[in-house]
Amino acid sequence: MTFLLDERLAADTVEVCQLELSYLGVLKDARYPWLVLVPRQTGLVEVTDLDEAGRALLWREVEQCCEVLQGPYPDAKINIGALGNIVRQLHVHVIARHEGDAAWPGPVWGVGEAVAYEDAALADLLGQLRGNF
Repeated sequence: MTFLLDERLAADTVEVCQLELSYLGVLKDARYPWLVLVPRQTGLVEVTDLDEAGRALLWREVEQCCEVLQGPYPDAKINIGALGNIVRQLHVHVIARHEGDAAWPGPVWGVGEAVAYEDAALADLLGQLRGNF
């Protein structure tokens, strides 16, 4: 079976790149530096659906995302989450948070409305991210 990215994840993200295991996207919400990893295997819902090697690889990719975000955001608190309550397809959020951001200190989910990136800002962010993966 061919891997298909969930429709909602496809609509809510812009592809950064393909990592060894995962599709890597940036969420279309300029309020937060927010990455989304989706392992490119069909039928995954829980992290435990990956074999041991897959779980280890996914975690290495999460760590890589954390390191990349900490470059431009050294004072950020990196939040990592894999909820799947709305989108069942296994995906992991890696978000750089700051005191005073739109949802601080609570979780980002369900807070306010997403703010679209300006074209130039999104292009700059994608260039910066792609240069680090």
